[in-house]
Parts: sequence; structure tokens; C-alpha cells
Amino acid sequence: MTEAMSSRGMGSPIPQVVLDELTEPELWWRDHSEWLAERGYRLRPRYRPGWKPSWLEHPGRFLGSYEDFYGIENPFLLDAVRVSDNAMVALKRVLAHMNPHEFEITQYLSSEATRLDPRNRAIPVWDSFSVPDSPDSTILVMPFFRACASPPWQTVGEVVSFLLQVFEGMQCLHDHRIAHRDCNANNIMYDPRPMYPNMFHPRKPNRTVDFKARAKHTTRTAAPVRYYYIDFGLSRRYNPEDGPPREHPIEGGDKSVPEFQNWNGELVDPFPTDIYYLGSMIKRTVLEPYRGAEFLKSLVEDMTQQDPLKRPTIHDVVRRFDDLWKSLGFFKLRSRLVQVKEDSYTRRYRTYCHFFRTLKYVVSGKAAIPLPS
Repeated sequence: MTEAMSSRGMGSPIPQVVLDELTEPELWWRDHSEWLAERGYRLRPRYRPGWKPSWLEHPGRFLGSYEDFYGIENPFLLDAVRVSDNAMVALKRVLAHMNPHEFEITQYLSSEATRLDPRNRAIPVWDSFSVPDSPDSTILVMPFFRACASPPWQTVGEVVSFLLQVFEGMQCLHDHRIAHRDCNANNIMYDPRPMYPNMFHPRKPNRTVDFKARAKHTTRTAAPVRYYYIDFGLSRRYNPEDGPPREHPIEGGDKSVPEFQNWNGELVDPFPTDIYYLGSMIKRTVLEPYRGAEFLKSLVEDMTQQDPLKRPTIHDVVRRFDDLWKSLGFFKLRSRLVQVKEDSYTRRYRTYCHFFRTLKYVVSGKAAIPLPS
């Protein structure tokens, strides 16, 4: 999986063995590229009619150095450029027979009324249209985002900002009676434009858009970012008049949900499962890869209780997390998150750089908890 949005959402990764021929899902996008261009969205050269692999003209060179070498990983998701303003976008093909509720939920969360809720962290839908030769298909046009943990967080305050936004976003969903049902780290992303003003290549996010150099970026402290939930393919919206929601188990990216193991046939409440997903995400994305965020351990343990009835609600999580982060002092919030995999030399070097970078941020008035305006 890559770090960019082109690898997220529904569908299985596509094996990339022979990349000088388009795969079947890629052929679908190529066959619709001219129609998409008429709608104002330009695909990369690989997906335009008449494409020929550029590397065939230079046999012997490293294939990974060619921009058009990289195919798609998700058959239903592709990057594009909006011609009107050259903005990078994500095009998602939603099939009604596979995900019958996704279009309705994304439209609801992108509506003007729902957007007025400042806690709303659902990815906005900029445009949508049906596919003329595929009545079952709808194309959603969304901003192109980056994986939540890429590049790695540098300070405790940056993680606090991340979790404040993630928790309030889930609180918004649950208050609107929406269960995400697949809120693992792959489905939490951020708008990279503050950190990456020139963006990056959609399939190799460490490279520039033109593939000629490394993509330059700043830190989350210097340029606070806004996090979003994506991929509502498994999500459901419930009517409170119908009583407490109950669902058959449906596995998302995280296969470790206790109530799904050895399922006895009893329908389950999807809201405590969302809490488990978030706790598991924090454990795998923050607590296991880093040292310095141990203050989250007790909350995460409660969020991942084996018994769903013992897990806190999202409102309880928000309250407890507020107490936790408000107890952290200036130096703790500014402290560096140490990656577990660091060797001693790397640790000393990064600590040295962190000291002077933090000094600069303090002098220039950068907040210890970098929240977007």
C-alpha cells in the first residue's frame, strides 16, 4: 500500500507484475478518460488512449524512475487533475449493488446543513455524476488527501491535534446516527496542501508531481492540517425511531474486532465497534510505533475492551481525552515522539534537530497543539 489516497477505499490491491499492459480495472478508466476530460477531469498519461510505456524506449534503466510505470492499487479509485484550477482530485467509482448506502451518506455529510457542524470531518464531495454506459456506477469527485501518519508525527502536540479532530469527527457521525464501520488508519486522512503546497505524486507520495525530485514539505506544527474520515462504503445511517441499531458483522480493514470472532449469530450494535476501531487504530498507529504517548494507554485499553458493553461511548471518549491532554504541560506537548525503530545515532541526530526546530517554533509563536484555523 502507498501513502497516498490512490490506495484507499474499497477493493483489493491489484497485483502489479506486468505494468506495460493495463489491467482490466485500468482499462475501464482509460476507456472513460475522454468522457471524464469532457467533464473537466484529466487523467495521467497512463490512462489516456494511445498510451505506450515510456520505459520501452530506454531498456535497461530502472523502471521505478518512470512516472507512468505505476498503476493503480484500487480498481475503484483513481487520481486526476481538475482542469479548471489544476487541483489534484480523487475519483471514486461507487457501485450501487456493492455499496448501496455510500452515495446517500456522502451526499448527506457534504450537504450545506451538515457542513455547518464544525465537528464534521467527513471528506467533502466536490462533484458527483452517473456514468452513462454503467447505470450502476456513480463517480464521486473529492479532494486528494494523504495518509494520516505520513510523514511521521514529530511531537506529542501533533498527535493531540490528530486525536482531537478524529474524536470530534466520530462524535459528529454518531450524533447524526451514522456508524462508519471501517474507521481504521487507512480511512483517516488529511488535507496535505498546508504541508505540501506543491503537492506530490499521487502514486509515489515522496516524489514531486512531475516525478523529478523529492516532494518538499514542512511539519504539522508549522502548517497545521485538517484530518478527515474517508470511505463510507460500509457505513450506515440509522433512524432513531427504529430503536437501537443492530447489524450483522461486516469486516473492514481491521480484522481483530472481538464481537466478530466466533460470531454466535446475535446482531451487534455498530457504535461500540466504531469505538473499538478507533482504539485499535491508536494502538497500532501511535502507541506501538512511538515512545512518548503512554498517557493514552488507559483510554485505549477501555476503547478496546473485549465486551462491547464495557467500552465508552464517543462522548465519554471526548471527555476523557480532554482531561488527558489538558493535564499535559508545555514541555510534554513540545516533546519529540521517538520512533521505536530508531537506532541510537538516528535518535541523537533527530533530538538535536528537534531542539532547534522547537526553539524556532516557540519564538515564532507556533502552537504546541497545532490546530487548523
